[in-house]
Amino acid sequence: MSDVAIGLDVGGTKALALAVARDGRVLGEAQAATPHDATRQAGEATAVVLTELVHGLAASHGLRVSDTPVGVGLPGLMRRDGRLAFAPNLQSASGADLGSLVGTALQSSRVFCENDANCAAVAEHEWGAGRAIDDFVMVTLGTGIGGGIIAEGKLLQGRSGFAGEIGHMVVEAHGIPCPCGGMGCWERYASGSGLKRLILEAAKEGQLPTLLDEHRSAEGIRPEDVTRAAAEGLDEAIDLLRQISWWLALGLSNLVAILDAGHFVIGGGLSSASDLVLPFTREYLANLVEGYQSRPAITVTGSMFGPRSGAMGAALIAFERNS
Repeated sequence: MSDVAIGLDVGGTKALALAVARDGRVLGEAQAATPHDATRQAGEATAVVLTELVHGLAASHGLRVSDTPVGVGLPGLMRRDGRLAFAPNLQSASGADLGSLVGTALQSSRVFCENDANCAAVAEHEWGAGRAIDDFVMVTLGTGIGGGIIAEGKLLQGRSGFAGEIGHMVVEAHGIPCPCGGMGCWERYASGSGLKRLILEAAKEGQLPTLLDEHRSAEGIRPEDVTRAAAEGLDEAIDLLRQISWWLALGLSNLVAILDAGHFVIGGGLSSASDLVLPFTREYLANLVEGYQSRPAITVTGSMFGPRSGAMGAALIAFERNS
């Protein structure tokens, strides 16, 4: 039985790999850009990058690759058999059996795949902000929005394994086109890509004079530039985060109505701005939820592990499925 697992979290822009001990301690970390190569077999380019990350971490920690359980968190519709059925933000891997591809490359039968936000939910429930909470929704804010639902202490997977695709709730009828093929999906408004869209629109309307002066063009302003400027008190940046917070609260209010959810854990890359975003979100949520004052208190907290949650949960799933 291995005392260390490697967890991989594949996002739309980067893949994060962690070496994790059974008690949740992170022993090592590596990352690489996520490839989007549609000219190769589905998932092949992604598998190459993930294999390299595993080999690198294993070598640096003296692990034998074939004996080390590996968990892979992937964005999109993950079937119960581990195949990535459809991934709007990783379309070059849609349909791929990445567990088999990576396992073959590693000469290992210990590679296990799961939806990335499900992984994050599992990590937060076992070790983090959702510990001792048996009913909560994990919301990961990255390139898109992922979701993992813990119900009565267990991960809710649904009929096909696709439960939790909350980023594709429609929040604006006939709204912005989404890579999933729909329009007006929540993740087009409240994710990192949603913030980027707001940056471009605000710059076009002349609302970002200071940020434009610093970065010369709207395309050069990154979401992290906005969160940094907001933390420094720049009003134009704070206004952008207020807008993102309203859209986040709108989606959460829908989940309250559908699931009677009382606890939300917010993770992913954009969660690094949680100290700024979450107070606004709570304020808006109180006005958007039906019967807010008549319900038990609704909590919205930041993830304990931030952008690491998905990779930590992938490692935890590897431990569990390898036992």
